[in-house]
Amino acid sequence: MRRGDTAIHADNRSPFRITLLAVTLIGVALLTLPTAALLWRALDAGSVLDDPAAREILRDALVLSLTTSVIALTAIVLIGTPAALVLARHRGRLTRVIDALVDLPIILPPAVAGIALLAAFGRAGILGDTLDAVGIRVGFSTTAVVIAQIFVGAPFYIRSARAGFLKIEKHLEESAADLGATPWRVFRSVTLPLARNSLLAGAVLAWARALGEFGATIMFAGNRQGVTQTMPLAIYERFGAGDLNTAITFSAILLGTSILFLFVIRLIGEDR
Repeated sequence: MRRGDTAIHADNRSPFRITLLAVTLIGVALLTLPTAALLWRALDAGSVLDDPAAREILRDALVLSLTTSVIALTAIVLIGTPAALVLARHRGRLTRVIDALVDLPIILPPAVAGIALLAAFGRAGILGDTLDAVGIRVGFSTTAVVIAQIFVGAPFYIRSARAGFLKIEKHLEESAADLGATPWRVFRSVTLPLARNSLLAGAVLAWARALGEFGATIMFAGNRQGVTQTMPLAIYERFGAGDLNTAITFSAILLGTSILFLFVIRLIGEDR
């Protein structure tokens, strides 16, 4: 063996690298053990789906979760993409203030977020009278679920999208503009494709946050089956009622749904 190869081999077995590997394995175990335990317990609890009442709760909650989270994600992308572009392209005091405000939902405790949404959109909220006047009732409705999901999920998309736009070299966009492309065509043909991976990553994070939203939803929308009871709320209700097996089964199904969505998004990203 040559001296260089010996040095590399010795370096790979150094105490630092061994410690680093050991800490990594411990971290991975801590992250995967709960999920593995949940799936293992779900195999024993699967018989709960033989109960028609449990199947009805599951169907209503799962359909509501998927529907509202997809609607919320669509709104987040439509609103968050221009916001992220503005934050990436402009510098100034106002931009810094907006940038800080975008992060607020991330640091707010879930209960505080729910109360804040009630204070804004509830019947006794700032916009309550205005919304009631036109026949719109937001609080404790399906609309409230979507609003709560947008509120908590949007910052994750905007953060990721902004990072993607910042990585784009401006001369590429300027070259397209010099060739006669309109600002919209530059954005659609140059900016979006170059930031695609960051946008997809942000969309996945936002959707996952929306799908798993619990605290703000239960405070702002309530927990009514078929109307506002999403999967996290259904799991909480079953657990609170002492029905651990049903809660475990519902949790495993929600986990499987999330994994399937992430797999599909990754395939879309790789195909393009």
